[in-house]
Amino acid sequence: MNKEWSEQNKKMQLLIKKADTFDQGKDVLFELRKDLMDTLLSFKKDLKREDFDAMPFMNADGYHCKNIAYSIWHIFRIEDIVAHTLVKGDEEVLFSGKYQSRINSPIITTGNELVKEQISDFTKQLYIDELYSYIADVKKSTEGIIRNLTFDDLKIKVADERRADLQSLGVVSTDENAVWLIDYWCKKDVRGLIQMPFSRHWIMHIEACQRIKGKLR
Repeated sequence: MNKEWSEQNKKMQLLIKKADTFDQGKDVLFELRKDLMDTLLSFKKDLKREDFDAMPFMNADGYHCKNIAYSIWHIFRIEDIVAHTLVKGDEEVLFSGKYQSRINSPIITTGNELVKEQISDFTKQLYIDELYSYIADVKKSTEGIIRNLTFDDLKIKVADERRADLQSLGVVSTDENAVWLIDYWCKKDVRGLIQMPFSRHWIMHIEACQRIKGKLR
């Protein structure tokens, strides 16, 4: 793991454990997310369109077996679902911003169900500029939700009705590679969700993207 990102993540996790340092923890989280987003924005500047679909490690074990466009979609679909459907209980950015049609995505799911060539077949259809608009809107909306959280909110578990909403939306595939996400998220409290989809999950997939980019160069 990138040492700087890892240290920021550890610092954030320590700070959000205490009420008197909780707001500092939020600030560290936002700094980390800005640094990670800057890396994603650098891909848009540095890469050709076809590079976003390239899968130089298709048969490898690990997140780098995907491609960059998939990874971006996946990071932010998960964040959108968790932040809006599970934490806040309002409409996901994908739907409120009519992003499925804008991005030209054939799916509304996290993409966990896709493997190998299915991934590149999916990403070749995506409008990258609109995908980047989507991730900017998701990042902004999530951080608005986090800003309004109190320390006591961290102990709140996902309510049964929000789990039911999640299942009814069809945003997590029933495929065995994806459906486990529902239990995984719904067993966590808000602190646990901040520590994974909103921070560490970004790091793991963006590092995989950097590895893909390095291979392409």
